[in-house]
Amino acid sequence: MKTKGLFGLVGALVLVGVILYMSGVFTSRKIKPGQVVNVKRPEFVPSQTAEAQKRDITEIYEAVGTIRPRTETKVGAQVTGKVREIRVKAGDAVTRGTTLIILDDRQFATRLERAQQGLRSAKAAREEARQVVAAAEAAHTKVELQYKRFEKLFQDKVVASSELEQARADFLLAQAKMNQAEDGLEGAVAGVRQAQKFVEEAQITKNYTIIKASEDGEVVKRLIEPGDLAVPGKPLLILQTAGSLRLEAYVREGLISKVQPGIELPVSIDSLEKTVKGVVEEVIPSADPMTRTFLVKVGLPKVIGAYPGMFCRLLVPSGTRRAVLIPAAALRRVGQLETVMVKEGQTWKMIYVRTGRSHDDLIEVLSGLQGNETVALFGDNNG
Repeated sequence: MKTKGLFGLVGALVLVGVILYMSGVFTSRKIKPGQVVNVKRPEFVPSQTAEAQKRDITEIYEAVGTIRPRTETKVGAQVTGKVREIRVKAGDAVTRGTTLIILDDRQFATRLERAQQGLRSAKAAREEARQVVAAAEAAHTKVELQYKRFEKLFQDKVVASSELEQARADFLLAQAKMNQAEDGLEGAVAGVRQAQKFVEEAQITKNYTIIKASEDGEVVKRLIEPGDLAVPGKPLLILQTAGSLRLEAYVREGLISKVQPGIELPVSIDSLEKTVKGVVEEVIPSADPMTRTFLVKVGLPKVIGAYPGMFCRLLVPSGTRRAVLIPAAALRRVGQLETVMVKEGQTWKMIYVRTGRSHDDLIEVLSGLQGNETVALFGDNNG
């Protein structure tokens, strides 16, 4: 009975404690919902101020485009053959004369060997013809002397006319043989020249099995693998000129007069967060009838990290307009919110604004300010 009385007493005390807690006895220092508490904030005093400027700025038209190599070369084979070896891959830098691809050259080597054998045979025939000419010339000289001697003897009436006629016939025959030998030598020399051309042609064809870079550049794409068949007209590799890029963008026809060859314009490379100066190199003199735009090619300086295919914007000035500008140090950002502290009389008021493009150290304010307001400057722009 005493135990039950003790448990009852403890339960009663717990219940009383809960009731007191719910009534706020133990939490009297907490702020109740709806309760207004006056907290004195320190007075805002900026270290520096500036004035929101209202002035004319250049309106910019953004022509979207793509980085392209100034020169793009498709490397192909000049003979048909199986790819034996590929010595480069995409991204490799190559110099003029670098071996890129090697084709199977066995059939071309055999053709060259046959041509060289033909040249050796032609040269042997030429030497044989020269010996025949030399023998014919010697025989002709001998018979000629004999014929002249018989002429003199006939004049002296030492030999009969029949003997003179025989000597003359021998002389004419020797002369004919010499002419024939000389013709044979001429044919043999022509045969050597032709055989030499066959050798040169076979050598050139064999050399085509080693495909080299025609200029300095970078391998953009590899379109074939070892074991594939290379045929003339089928690209094997794509090379781009090293360090030579340009922007190709489409500009609307209303601004084409502002984009002429030789004009320098800013180019924004979004992925690199860089803006560089480019020079207009070419304007294709034909508009796209669907979009009413012209293709403009702009030469780019060497930019580290810039590669063909990257997205860019060509910034073309299209006119002027009135805008409100404030220093970048006056803007504070908290998440997606942008605010500035504006002086009103002797106090400072926080104003929400919406900003636009940056202009050097100034930022355009699209809404929230009218211009000529005094704004506070902060040491950073993070809020």
